[in-house]
Amino acid sequence: MRGLAVLSVLAVAASGCDGSGFTPGGGGDDSPETTAAAVVEAKLTTNVKPGATAVPVSTVLRVSAVDGTLSSVTVSSKAGKVTGRIVNGTRWVASERLEPGARYRMRAVAENSDGSTVESITPFATQALGLDQQTYPSVAPLQGETVGVGMPVIVTFDLPVTDKAAFEKHMTVTATPNQAGSWRWVSSTEAHWRPRTYWKAGSKVSVDVDINGVSAGGGIYGQEDRDVDFEVGDAHIYKVNARTHQMKVFENGKLLRTLPITTGKPGFTTRSGVKVIMEKFETRRMNSETVGIPAGSSEAYDIDDVRWAMRLTNSGEFIHAAPWSVGSQGYANVSHGCTGMSTENAGWLYSISRRGDVVEYVGTDRPMEPDNGYGDWNISWASYQADSALG
Repeated sequence: MRGLAVLSVLAVAASGCDGSGFTPGGGGDDSPETTAAAVVEAKLTTNVKPGATAVPVSTVLRVSAVDGTLSSVTVSSKAGKVTGRIVNGTRWVASERLEPGARYRMRAVAENSDGSTVESITPFATQALGLDQQTYPSVAPLQGETVGVGMPVIVTFDLPVTDKAAFEKHMTVTATPNQAGSWRWVSSTEAHWRPRTYWKAGSKVSVDVDINGVSAGGGIYGQEDRDVDFEVGDAHIYKVNARTHQMKVFENGKLLRTLPITTGKPGFTTRSGVKVIMEKFETRRMNSETVGIPAGSSEAYDIDDVRWAMRLTNSGEFIHAAPWSVGSQGYANVSHGCTGMSTENAGWLYSISRRGDVVEYVGTDRPMEPDNGYGDWNISWASYQADSALG
């Protein structure tokens, strides 16, 4: 009899009415059960698990929202905040990578269809890296520098980059006016960029080396981005003919002066090809031992204060004042490979010159090596592009 009583109660509950016209579980518009069923709570997912440790610094954080609208994502640590952007209201992508050995807190908020919100908190930590696992870039030209039309962009790393393609994808050069150009990897620690032809005078150039957190391969990661803006000055192109012993100085296509010079004598032949001024010295000590001529030999020299010296090659070719050879300038080649001229002419040329100015040499049978200084212009455009990691 007790079992029948229970069934009877259940039957009444299932079919009874509360006297007000409301049937429990019915379809009335004000039914709280109906309202709750119409709201689907947003679901937030991230590509990093809460509490994760040793997250690679190359990770690009992502957050997705399903059945809701993503309204905000903040990622912070003592190393700073990670910026990003929301796309189509459903996903967020970081615009930068992570710092090593840092603890992060990622908070994401999404909005449900009824205006209520849900949030997701994801704490995590990144892998720690030693100095032997991080490569830092340096860039030439320098910030704010004005250079000549032959100046390449040079990015140097302190540790080798084996995944050059990954790095090159994050290194950009933008010029105004626009000029086509290419990267060329000189070695695993050095990459150059140049336009197809000399820079246009007056160009404004921005370099963005965005390699922080990018894998360089071999367990090494990029560290610290670099942004450099520089300008290109007047087009200075100096044309040297070692046979006629003259230098013609052009500025923006106009011949300014023709200077008598001397270049390398037999055994010390000056290289022919395109050279670029690398650095300038009002005075410079020049010692033959630095270019392989031993002290005490008949060709040895050691001069403390050579005036108005401008380096053209790593191997030791300079333009400089050579008052001791004025009688040969314009007539004979008597130097050890440098381009000598009178002190007055050297001072004048020095005063108008800057790093990146072009010096084009002809008249000898010794070619300029592409990697002996800023020798980028001695490589054909097709070959230069072929040395890009991106082909």
